[in-house]
Amino acid sequence: MTSKLTDMQLILLATACQREDGSLLPPPATLGEQAARIRRAVTALIKRTFASECEMADTAKAWREQGDRHIGVIITDAGRAVIAAEQPEATPGTSKTGTESTAEPEPATAAAESPVQRTGTKQSLVLDLLRREDGANIDDLMAATGWLPHTTRAALTGLRKKGHAIMRVGESGASRYRLEANA
Repeated sequence: MTSKLTDMQLILLATACQREDGSLLPPPATLGEQAARIRRAVTALIKRTFASECEMADTAKAWREQGDRHIGVIITDAGRAVIAAEQPEATPGTSKTGTESTAEPEPATAAAESPVQRTGTKQSLVLDLLRREDGANIDDLMAATGWLPHTTRAALTGLRKKGHAIMRVGESGASRYRLEANA
């Protein structure tokens, strides 16, 4: 497998898989008081898209605070897939530990499906520009973010991968981008 994870990252993801809401926090007691290492591990999992930030009501599960909101960290489908790949294959009708499984798989929670879009970031600025009626061209996006053209186009691709419906409208050679009305 190409995604090598540290033991701490594996423990955090495995624990999150077992929780109903998929939260990585609070960390399991087996990790002890290693706040700095846990923070680095969670940051790496977010960067690798094995976890994502979302709003949490429970302050014990807060990763950080944004104003009066508590932002937590939950496992993503990619994180669940990497954990499933790390565990031995189970035979049908048994769990990964080999015991009979009678429980139905739990559906993904709403929190796991809708990560919070942070305000004040360059990505949120790009989304705001794309929401305008006439959208934005590459030059508009570059001026607002300070990015180079290839970085700007890569950011648009990343937003598409996150599920944003970005339309490209060509006007006599100059392309403009905007979010579809439903997005």
